[in-house]
Amino acid sequence: MKLPEGHQQVIPYLVIRNAEQFYGFAQQAFGAVEKMRVYDEETKVFKHGEISIGGSVIMFGQTNDNWGTQNAGLFIYVENADDSYQKSIDAGAKEVLPLSDQSYGRTCGVEDPFGNTWWITSVQ
Repeated sequence: MKLPEGHQQVIPYLVIRNAEQFYGFAQQAFGAVEKMRVYDEETKVFKHGEISIGGSVIMFGQTNDNWGTQNAGLFIYVENADDSYQKSIDAGAKEVLPLSDQSYGRTCGVEDPFGNTWWITSVQ
């Protein structure tokens, strides 16, 4: 099976309001790298974007009359859950699960400004 270079077999696709602003949140909170930005040729409105976090791609698009919001819960492994938690809060997220130590690592949950929940975990 062939895949586009840099893509994994399963990729989350988010449809969110103010989608173009998602780049800034993901970059500030998780060090995301922008891979693609597509605009409608006629209207110049943002249509589609791609980021990479630690080699994993997330695709996203702008809500419109045909596509309502489609959020996700995203589980992300990070080097330091405390640091990533604070960066995500500073980027506009709100806490949904406080930082705690669990059998699987240091973990917490935040909801980003676009309605997605991020389960942030570092293995200890």
